[in-house]
Amino acid sequence: MPKIILLQETSSTNDFLKRMVPTFESGTLISAYNQTAGRGQKGNIWEADPGKNVTMSLLIKKPRVGVKEQFAISEAVSLAIVDALEKYVEGVKIKWPNDIYYNDCKIGGILIEHSLADGAIDYTIAGVGVNINQQIFTSGVRNPVSLKIITGKDYDMNIINEVFGEKLEKCCDLDGSQEQLETLHRQYLKRLYRFDGKPYQFVSPQGKQFDAVIHDVSLDGTLTLRHTDDDSLHSYRFKEVGFVINKIRLL
Repeated sequence: MPKIILLQETSSTNDFLKRMVPTFESGTLISAYNQTAGRGQKGNIWEADPGKNVTMSLLIKKPRVGVKEQFAISEAVSLAIVDALEKYVEGVKIKWPNDIYYNDCKIGGILIEHSLADGAIDYTIAGVGVNINQQIFTSGVRNPVSLKIITGKDYDMNIINEVFGEKLEKCCDLDGSQEQLETLHRQYLKRLYRFDGKPYQFVSPQGKQFDAVIHDVSLDGTLTLRHTDDDSLHSYRFKEVGFVINKIRLL
């Protein structure tokens, strides 16, 4: 059973861990009953009603992957969340680079922050937010969903946190070997949202929409799309392209 430090309230589990890095050992998991200023990607706020969702951060000290292979940590954390959720529901996918989706609805998000020293990763903090029992969302996030909405069941958060903690703890076991990194990457691609050979709409940061097929994701996390208008391949890094996802009314 993983050792999880439960906080009654904190602004952000990632920020709390940052302050406590010298105190805690690698593999420490921090969970908050109430997270008052949870953060998501792109500076977004992560909405979470107190006591209803997974709001957890993992500390990995001196991970055995190089700076150029750091996307492997994101893959490992994403897969850990999918594995945990699949104990309760099928069809969970990873939306590039590391959002967690059920159909076209967002059920979880990840915020991974690295601290570098002497050309290597000194430590990584992986923040995880997963919607479990919450049913009403007001932050404006497109198509939020939770396990409760999907299944109609209530979940014991003590058990849920143990399940997620056990899966996340294994992310500390990366050894940086080429074989392990390639295996991890294949598993990531297998769970990738909209990686099915079909064309979908994407949007550039300037708001231009276009149709494309996901061609590949490289080991460094770069997304390659095949544009359908001229069959050309284009590569994108995080924030250089977005998915167009229609609004869905769930309740």
